[in-house]
Amino acid sequence: MAKITFVEFNGTEHEVEAENGTTLMEAAVNGLVPGIDADCGGACACATCMIYIPAEMAAKVPEAEDMEKTMIDFAENADATSRLSCQITVTDELNGAKVKLPESQH
Repeated sequence: MAKITFVEFNGTEHEVEAENGTTLMEAAVNGLVPGIDADCGGACACATCMIYIPAEMAAKVPEAEDMEKTMIDFAENADATSRLSCQITVTDELNGAKVKLPESQH
């Protein structure tokens, strides 16, 4: 179990408890975090669950695969710290992580 904080563009924070083995997207959706639209349900086909992750978190998760990189390339507001939350699996190492949300997913 890990506690993850999602920070909206306006600075509002939402802390959720996430089960190991689930994705950050699932944790956000289950925790009713606004701004994670997850239109494709986690199939890495829409980029509406994009988040920005800090460098210290990037070192704890696998590098994005080609499909995720392609989806991020098409996303608005993407930058070098962008990841799709449906592609990051929760582990104990992510406990206390804080991720930011873009202004819009569309």
